[in-house]
Amino acid sequence: MNATVISLISWSAVTAGTLSTVAQYRRVIATGIEGVSSATWLLFTLIGGFWIAYGSLSAHSLAVVMGSLLVWPLQLALVFRLAPWRHRRGSLQALAMFTLTCVAPGVVGGWSWCVYGCGVAMTLLRGPQIVELLRAGDTSGVSAASWFYGVGCAVLWITYYLGVHLWAPLVATGAAGLGSRGIALLTVWRHRQAKDELARAEVFANLS
Repeated sequence: MNATVISLISWSAVTAGTLSTVAQYRRVIATGIEGVSSATWLLFTLIGGFWIAYGSLSAHSLAVVMGSLLVWPLQLALVFRLAPWRHRRGSLQALAMFTLTCVAPGVVGGWSWCVYGCGVAMTLLRGPQIVELLRAGDTSGVSAASWFYGVGCAVLWITYYLGVHLWAPLVATGAAGLGSRGIALLTVWRHRQAKDELARAEVFANLS
């Protein structure tokens, strides 16, 4: 694949990833944090730090570094609003997951193992958000657009990693993309469900 094309794909992925975080941040500012998982976004922030380190020290890719560095301030702002210290159990589980899946494999097998472990973490971190979407009565704070951007971002990074022959991050990103797709579709369903319930309530109110 042409080097210019690869570069364009990588920076398109950076843009899509930035838009994903911006969309979720704007949704939280506009409607509140209802339905947004603090554990998921805490893990996003921790894994963002990992990708910055990986891009700097192993992949030597400015695009990989900037893909996380650009959104880190917004991720930190989201985590602060979600106040994970109020959800101690979920936060401790998120920290333990990051340590076991991202840090420990790297100590044993180096960067490649670390990236594969990160793929596990990137898939599992979607779990708390899925649970929250299924359990919460109000999911208005979750941005479907954010997760659809995430799917697009994953596709672009997969294409980039194919072009530069980096197989470990390709697998990690593919797993994450599938998780993002599931959350995006679940969010659309929950929002549609909420609109239908509101419409029925209005009909009953007019009849009474």
